[in-house]
Amino acid sequence: MPVRRLVTVLTVLLSFGYARPAAAQMQLIPSIDPALQRALTESVLRLGLRRALDEGRLALSLMDVTDASRPRYAGVNDRQMMYAASLPKIAILLAGFEKVSQGLLDYTPSVKEMFTRLIRFSSNSDASRAIATIGFDYIASVLTSPVYRLYDPSLNGGLWIGKAYGELGTHEYWRRDPLANLSHGATSLQVARFFWLLERGLLVNPGFSAEIKEILGSPGIHHKFVKGLEAIGVYDIYRKSGTWKDAHCDAALVEHNGRKYIAVALMKDPKGGEFLPKLIQRMDAIIVGAPPGPVSSDGE
Repeated sequence: MPVRRLVTVLTVLLSFGYARPAAAQMQLIPSIDPALQRALTESVLRLGLRRALDEGRLALSLMDVTDASRPRYAGVNDRQMMYAASLPKIAILLAGFEKVSQGLLDYTPSVKEMFTRLIRFSSNSDASRAIATIGFDYIASVLTSPVYRLYDPSLNGGLWIGKAYGELGTHEYWRRDPLANLSHGATSLQVARFFWLLERGLLVNPGFSAEIKEILGSPGIHHKFVKGLEAIGVYDIYRKSGTWKDAHCDAALVEHNGRKYIAVALMKDPKGGEFLPKLIQRMDAIIVGAPPGPVSSDGE
């Protein structure tokens, strides 16, 4: 990164109170599990997605958290910042509960309904209303804080909210992501970290983590990951998706057949909505143990 660009990034992050945490505070992704990594890569090839992978139009993370003391992780292009549409609304939810925990926002039934609609039904008006209530600066301070590091230049960024959604947001930008210049950005790695922290009760506190998980459950939009999983009889899904033009994204904590895993897919492709149901079925098979299909090496 050019020196001038690096200085700009650091200046922006310092303005949010970003600081490098002590090693004990970091909640980092475990090392790559070789067997899981091989299985994930082969699954991408079986779906004929080599070209999307090679061109950086597909980013995936898969994390087996069945044994909380021994998580297994795999990722492809997982530190690549990509436009993620509505998926980063999970950052609004986290910042909202941080504000509640600090006594700066009352968690009333109407606030819970707002949070629920912006997650389960991806309501743009509720997302923008929540952003106005919480504040862009506050959201960024949570994402860059040493407690979470969900946006971290050493990990090539991560979750970012730089613009409101829909009419209440007036379509004006607040501040684009300082690394990739995106309005609503994410890396699959950092989205996976969000769900990993959630599963361990480390988003705000165990009580609020449970509340966040409940809001992420019972998806109101049955496409992408939800469509693929429900087709194979899986219904314990805690997720957030995102769609805008050729950007197709989904992320979920899934509980199936005694197993528990986190799956994230960010894709830039007009057919992404068709590929994601197939991808999640392959990812589920890796964790649960169903036999794989034939390998395709022809690209898309």
